[in-house]
Amino acid sequence: MKTTHSHNKADYIGILGSVLCIIHCILLPAVTFGSAVGHAHVHNSSLLSLDLLFIIINGIAVYFATKTHASSGLKLLLWSGLLIFGVSILLESHSSAFIWLGYIGSGMLILGHFYNLFVCQIAPRFKLKI
Repeated sequence: MKTTHSHNKADYIGILGSVLCIIHCILLPAVTFGSAVGHAHVHNSSLLSLDLLFIIINGIAVYFATKTHASSGLKLLLWSGLLIFGVSILLESHSSAFIWLGYIGSGMLILGHFYNLFVCQIAPRFKLKI
């Protein structure tokens, strides 16, 4: 018997979006290091739209994952993670501290979505009380 909740796709999309953003943020400096283009030029022009896309995707995922959820703790975790993630991505060119905060926000989103999947899919399957 397969149990699903109305927002499981949002959780999977949120996890995927956050993981892809982390990969993008780790690989972009490595790929552009030493290249003629340079990280600052690439990041501030064409890839800014990719950063905004990550924020939008994660925002939509958080909205649908929390829209009908009863747990205020989970809502706080996901919305706080999104806020930290979004602000950090937008301000990362001002300080390297925002880059690290972006990783923290992304990690919060991933953990929140995994927790949501656990509570809504795995725990009921095994009749676990949470």
